[in-house]
Amino acid sequence: MIESKLTELLERAGERTNVGPPPIDAIRAGAARRRRRRAAALSAVGMAAAAVAVGGTMLLAGGPSFTNPAPPAASTPPVPAATRLVGIGHASVAVPEQWARNQLLCGTPQKDTVIIDAGAQGLCKTPYPSGVESVLVRSGKPIGFQADEAFQIDGVRAERQRTRCMVDSLNRVTVCSGAVFIPSLDVAFQAESSTNAGEVGRILERITIVPDKVGVPEPQFNAPNQAVRSGEQYAEWLTALGLKPNIQAKNSPGHTPGDTLAVSPSPGTMLTPGATVTVTVVAQP
Repeated sequence: MIESKLTELLERAGERTNVGPPPIDAIRAGAARRRRRRAAALSAVGMAAAAVAVGGTMLLAGGPSFTNPAPPAASTPPVPAATRLVGIGHASVAVPEQWARNQLLCGTPQKDTVIIDAGAQGLCKTPYPSGVESVLVRSGKPIGFQADEAFQIDGVRAERQRTRCMVDSLNRVTVCSGAVFIPSLDVAFQAESSTNAGEVGRILERITIVPDKVGVPEPQFNAPNQAVRSGEQYAEWLTALGLKPNIQAKNSPGHTPGDTLAVSPSPGTMLTPGATVTVTVVAQP
């Protein structure tokens, strides 16, 4: 998500009315996963300072981090049946195989979906469908993210912002949202559900650290800073994560020379360290 969406997100967030916190037992059950050990509980924070989360999107501060610390786990945990891993670097989440990718309308999920590298969304209001789950995978710490607790994911410290529920003003559907940020890997996951709060916890409990895989990061296609959009900087990011960039140039009138046009395999794909990622950039005139 880019900063140009801030106005829309604030407008839509204002239209939703708080219906109170979700069932605490359902939320905490998700964090009781066997591999996770709570390191500390932090003080609860006010609702007004919470991250702006609307329609499966999250505003993120700053650019990507070019660090790639070695996780303590020795190997990738088993992937649950009928799921696939989607992630950035060594952080990933297991999602059902049938989930779509970037199925959004004006930033609002239209079906169960993974959201990564979705691009700019139109400025329009779309009702939130009922019974839809989604997870946003992005680099960087979310704007407004405030950790309600710290815990361990496969030996790596993570921070959890508690699940909150709000009502979509267009069709009165209750939408619950929660987030996890992994500081050392600079990756965030935000889960949303218009089913119930428990689904948010179940999505976030499937986050894993995968030391023998590397997720392709999302390019900064729409960053206002040209240097951030450049294929050269993206290639540096790939290298820092342990992947091998292969840069190819393509003529693209109307685009700035050097900008990233496309990435293959697609962002979120989990690869073996050292695998090649083709980066198509705008050719020089």
